[in-house]
Amino acid sequence: MLLEEQRFLHEDLERLEQGISDRVAEDPRHVRDRLNRDHQISGFLNRIQDQSKRLLDIYKDTEGLRSKEIQSISTGDPFDEFYKQMTEIKEHHRRYPNQPVENLERAYKRKASGEGESATAEVDNMFTGEEAFGRFLDLTTLHEEYLNIQSKRVSYLQYLQIFDNFGPQYIAMKRAEKSTDQYFNYVGRLADYLESFLRRTRPLEDLDKFFASIDQDFERAWEEDSVPGWGPEAQPAGSAVPVTEGTGEGVWCPDCEKEFKNDNVYKSHLNGKKHIKNAKARQARGETNGTNGGAPNGHANVRGSTVQRLKERAIAEREYRIKRLASTMETVRTDSRVNVERKQGMTERERQMELDAFFAESTEAPQRNGDDDSDSDGDEKIYNPLKLPLAWDGKPIPYWLYKLHGLGVEFPCEICGNFVYMGRRAFDKHFNEARHIYGLKCLGITNTTLFREITGIEDALKLWDKIQRDKKKEKSGGKTSCRWRTRTGTSCPRRSTMIFKNKAFYDHLRKRAIVETRQSTSGNISKNEELTKHR
Repeated sequence: MLLEEQRFLHEDLERLEQGISDRVAEDPRHVRDRLNRDHQISGFLNRIQDQSKRLLDIYKDTEGLRSKEIQSISTGDPFDEFYKQMTEIKEHHRRYPNQPVENLERAYKRKASGEGESATAEVDNMFTGEEAFGRFLDLTTLHEEYLNIQSKRVSYLQYLQIFDNFGPQYIAMKRAEKSTDQYFNYVGRLADYLESFLRRTRPLEDLDKFFASIDQDFERAWEEDSVPGWGPEAQPAGSAVPVTEGTGEGVWCPDCEKEFKNDNVYKSHLNGKKHIKNAKARQARGETNGTNGGAPNGHANVRGSTVQRLKERAIAEREYRIKRLASTMETVRTDSRVNVERKQGMTERERQMELDAFFAESTEAPQRNGDDDSDSDGDEKIYNPLKLPLAWDGKPIPYWLYKLHGLGVEFPCEICGNFVYMGRRAFDKHFNEARHIYGLKCLGITNTTLFREITGIEDALKLWDKIQRDKKKEKSGGKTSCRWRTRTGTSCPRRSTMIFKNKAFYDHLRKRAIVETRQSTSGNISKNEELTKHR
């Protein structure tokens, strides 16, 4: 019954397309619902590919069964063929009486609330509590493993910033130490986690093509020896491995590359931790301890270098993949660091309450129609009897944080139109904001930097007038005029008036009683008229 199967596949494809279009038209507000929708669409797309392959195989008809069925229907008696197929169907259901029948009309239809839809979505078991449905990274286990493989101590916040950097300034490991199984397993698990996180958060993207491009770029960079930190090691000129065999008088240790004066000192150092560690590292690099097991030196060195190069290539491939994957998730990485910093300022009880509220919000939100959404928006009320400010999640902040920042203290500003600022921080910040600067400009004040702690209009105007008067005095001050008189007391013409620009010279003349000062006022400017004394 290939024709019936062919018809069923066509119907299934049409139902799948309709189910995808229904879900694309939706716009979920919660990240959980949005991820659940994307994963459902991804599952439908995969089913479309599988069903299309089956349909193509039927049309190819490599065995000729479809042609035979068409020929039997078109040439023989149609009633005989009908009853024959009906007998086969009855026989099939007699053998399998409890076989469920798939209803394509309801299989891909979006179920509304109350129609038996499961409360547990597909994405509920994909993410941990720290990941918050793909919003943040959860690298706590990998951070502990990172601390165990190297001696450099870094916090989890620092690890989120440097986990894709493998240089000597970030990880306290030499190139030879990276060839260990412990480091290989660490970078492998880190790469697998980032790849899994990307698949879980971006189900509709063609990630296989992206991963294939990463592999191609690495192959090209490895052939060109341009992978950072994994290029060919340059040996010192005129030397072989090991670099030196000592003076030849003592005993040489190839593991530590050190010479000992006598055999007793050499044997005692063999039990030391440093020698054991160097011996394991040298063995992991594929080198031998003094002998090559009877093989020629050239063949042993070539075989050891080949094995070592293969190990380095596998580790370098994982490091390269981690760097590329981390670069595509830079936004999630930054959000994770901000989330960790925020949680460090919270107590354990507050963190647990926030996590419970997040999961409760994601699980109890049923699927509503458009009319129900508009009606329920006005019914959702937040219990806030103390009138506390709202945090980033739309909920009131803790009361202790409210008291810590002094948000209950009011700071009114008359220049801003009697606007009241809550808390000292907001009050200090508003002097540089557009509202306060605009209020000063309306009063005719241009230099706003000198009016930082002034909030009253009258005080601001008085200060501005004083500043203007001081500027005028500075422009008119610094010049002293004197008028000379003759011995008989008659004054000289105006052209004999002198202007002293040198204050020191003017004070010198006053001390010697050569000039006298007399105050006179002309308009708003005072003058010093200096009268001569003739002896």
